Amino acid sequence: MFPTHSFAPLVIRGRRLLPVVQGGMGVGISAHRLAGSVAREGALGTLASIDLRHHHTDLLAECRSHPGHDTLERVNLIALGREIAAARKLSGGNGMIAVNVMKAVSAHADYVRAACEHGADAIVMGAGLPLDLPDLTQGVEIALIPILSDARGVALVLKKWMKKGRLPDAIVIEHPAYAGGHLGVTDIADMGNARFSFEAVLEELNGTYASLGITRADVPLIVAGGINSHAAVRRWLEAGADGVQAGTPFAVTEEGDAHPNFKRVLADAKPEDIVEFVSVTGLPARAVRTPWLERYLRNESRVRAKIGSLKLPCPTGLECLSMCGLRDGIEKFGHFCIDTRLAAALRGDVVNGLFFRGREALPFGNAIRSVRDLLELLLTGIARPAVAHRAAFALA
Repeated sequence: MFPTHSFAPLVIRGRRLLPVVQGGMGVGISAHRLAGSVAREGALGTLASIDLRHHHTDLLAECRSHPGHDTLERVNLIALGREIAAARKLSGGNGMIAVNVMKAVSAHADYVRAACEHGADAIVMGAGLPLDLPDLTQGVEIALIPILSDARGVALVLKKWMKKGRLPDAIVIEHPAYAGGHLGVTDIADMGNARFSFEAVLEELNGTYASLGITRADVPLIVAGGINSHAAVRRWLEAGADGVQAGTPFAVTEEGDAHPNFKRVLADAKPEDIVEFVSVTGLPARAVRTPWLERYLRNESRVRAKIGSLKLPCPTGLECLSMCGLRDGIEKFGHFCIDTRLAAALRGDVVNGLFFRGREALPFGNAIRSVRDLLELLLTGIARPAVAHRAAFALA
């Protein structure tokens, strides 16, 4: 049995959790195995809601036999319900199971409703201001956790939600210079802006909270981006954060839901292999430079000049994004099908996939270890030899 960590618990809606949160990663990277395993240890595990059908062969077969947007939307909601149920079973009643819903997804309201109906403990929403989230969940006992990047955005959400009679149950502050996937800025050049520094955001929000008459016990703050070591966890919890969130370190765990090739691409990536580019959402994104991404970046300017404002049919029929550079012919956005590329990565297709990844080195280098090993290392600094089973963490 390994030692109890020294940090205060993260308390969300009365639940005492380990202060390390697993971030949501789509398509299918954080499904029930990862989220349920994280929750089983007493932390918050997160399912990424978008396009979970890829984990269900019968639903994929139904899409092939009855192609069309309506079928795709329906089976993805079925998949989400299955994944929530499986994650809850795996958790054994420990921790919390959250569902990450991107505001930029056209069916975000449907995913929110499905998460509520199938018994998720929390909804985490980013990729846009989640101003309608209290309305979508009215009357439902579920934790609501927005993802934002600066104090100005937090203040706006707090004020808007308070007018609706609701407070967030926690807020994730994601630093765009260190996170993986889609980043919370509109311009790559803005990622290093001082307003995103955790120190600045935590200090400014102390004043915001005081002016609104709320406390950190009401709305805990969780910092995300660059959390890759015990030192990073200790630094930010001692600086005033109530919790930390990590994505890439969990994606490469044994319990991660992606193909082993996916984990190997992320684990073996060197700093020079990680690049930023403009995604189909119009937001900057961070990923590993793989053969497909290399070709895309090499031809990006030519593709934009050729496509211009030409609108194209959605390649998958999913119509996943409310605004898509490829489908809607938005010249300044990226021009590729993100669902196709992320699904290829999930399958371990190294040549054709898009492999999102954070910038920082991983806690175990390029080794693939368990969720329990990762949590122990982050919370205690102890890296024990990998074993098949260990007792769960005790909360401080």
